[in-house]
Amino acid sequence: MKKLLSLAMLLAMTLFSAVYAQTGRIPAKGLAVLSGDGQFKPYSFSRHAVGDNDIQIEILYASICHSDVHHVRQDWTKETFPMVPGHEIAGRVVKVGKSVTKFKVGDYAGVGCLVNSCGHCEYCKAGLEQYCKQAVFTYHSKDQFHDHETTQGGYSNNITLTENFAIKIPANADLKRVAPLLCAGITTYSPIHYVGIKKGVKVGVAGFGGLGHMAVQYAVKLGAEVTVFDITEDKRADALRLGAARYVNVTDTTQLKGLDDSLNFILSTIPAAYDPGMYLKMLKIDGQLAIVGLPPTAKMPVIPIDKLVWQGNRKVFGSQIGGIKETQEMLDYSVANHIYPEVEIIKADGPTVTNAYQNVLDGKVKFRYVIDMKTLK
Repeated sequence: MKKLLSLAMLLAMTLFSAVYAQTGRIPAKGLAVLSGDGQFKPYSFSRHAVGDNDIQIEILYASICHSDVHHVRQDWTKETFPMVPGHEIAGRVVKVGKSVTKFKVGDYAGVGCLVNSCGHCEYCKAGLEQYCKQAVFTYHSKDQFHDHETTQGGYSNNITLTENFAIKIPANADLKRVAPLLCAGITTYSPIHYVGIKKGVKVGVAGFGGLGHMAVQYAVKLGAEVTVFDITEDKRADALRLGAARYVNVTDTTQLKGLDDSLNFILSTIPAAYDPGMYLKMLKIDGQLAIVGLPPTAKMPVIPIDKLVWQGNRKVFGSQIGGIKETQEMLDYSVANHIYPEVEIIKADGPTVTNAYQNVLDGKVKFRYVIDMKTLK
């Protein structure tokens, strides 16, 4: 019986290889959630063929973003499984299409939240591909450019995409710490530069996790005076070490005294329920509150209209990652100024990643888990 099963498996693998050879599809393996139980298990699938303008990347590192956790837990909407998450990806180019000019085999390349867009709408022309109505996201997205197949993410050994959506990683980069920059980095870099943070500006960072600790580093580098807000004392020393001038534990109301009308800009990275109105009151006249954290739908904060009317020209806006050009700018800036996330490297196996997700939910990670995809079996 065992011999028959082995022969059957060998035959199946041979047939799959023959199909891939005919279609040009690329075999891939990774870690997927196969159902809504949140458990990661080995998963085999395939990527679309390398087209004339595509590159294939051997994934070396993929990090865990809080939005990955939201997707797996179906916090925002009902999801489709199996799902291979991961949109913070760093690796090496192993194959290029005949028309590719941006990369060559052996270059380091990164992938963020996007792998394609229409290229001709108002958003795409403005370098804001993330808002394109036809944007293709790195996982859990229908790829209209490849027979509407469902994209799968970076918790895997390879990925194929158009060169225009891959980010060049400088050869001198600390590769094991690059992956989180492709989401956490650009998500905080973009609004900070949009509002023009400069020396002497008083900045608040609400939430000191994977995104928040990147925001602190960018704002400090630009010369801002940074106040960090969080709900625990455990992160105080880290915030001050990274350059924050003040740390406020919002569960202690005495620490909130005197903060109203004191800050020019606040960046909220909070992924859970909270009161945005509290932060609005901390803004000076013409101050701005930028929201990048996205809590579960059932715990989504709201700002009543009357709060906006009475806030004296204070402004609220949201920001979603950044376009491809800006993402490349962010990565070059980060590497040149040695601005990286603080990471914990973990193995690429189901139980380890499943446990890491629980630690993210419990607030037990400082500050980003990075999966070493070279350990995938």
